Amino acid sequence: MTENSVGKIGGLLLAAGASRRFGSPKQLAQFEGQSLLRRAAESLVRSSCEPIVVVLGAEIQQSSAEIADLPVNIQVNQDWQLGMSSSIKSGLVKLRSIEPGLAAVIITLCDQPRVTAELIELFSDKFRATRDAIIAAEYGATNGVPALFSRAMFVELLNLTGDKGARDLIRGREDVSTINLEEAQFDIDSPGEL
Repeated sequence: MTENSVGKIGGLLLAAGASRRFGSPKQLAQFEGQSLLRRAAESLVRSSCEPIVVVLGAEIQQSSAEIADLPVNIQVNQDWQLGMSSSIKSGLVKLRSIEPGLAAVIITLCDQPRVTAELIELFSDKFRATRDAIIAAEYGATNGVPALFSRAMFVELLNLTGDKGARDLIRGREDVSTINLEEAQFDIDSPGEL
């Protein structure tokens, strides 16, 4: 099955939060010589995802400058304080305006620095082979992001409310396909973890 017969798979990087628990803008924190934001954006750029939207909210100027030279579309979520659901909706609307025929979207976060382009590509490959509605990362004892959502799930993503991310959709269904991705278990929640 070729990419054209399936359609484009967009990339959606969520990086709008204020990182209150972290104490400073997490997306700008340095990890192995790069900001978490830059590292995550480059991983999407090196994957086959197209188009790519990065959702920003807090720290817009610095964050925008961090990725200004990358072939990504920046979407500013004016309602970022309302939680992750508003960033998902804002980013998905932007992706669909760029590519109305989008077949699926892969949602990633900037605080999982071990998620590489090669790992993101596992989701695209599995979707092209199976057309599963949701393909989630499996790590530890949970399923979560990064995750791919097919076009059939877009309405549910757009109906998320509050500080609920895609994880709530993943955990609320029994027909979720998974990819073992222990690398996703390493996420940055405090400066000490850097």
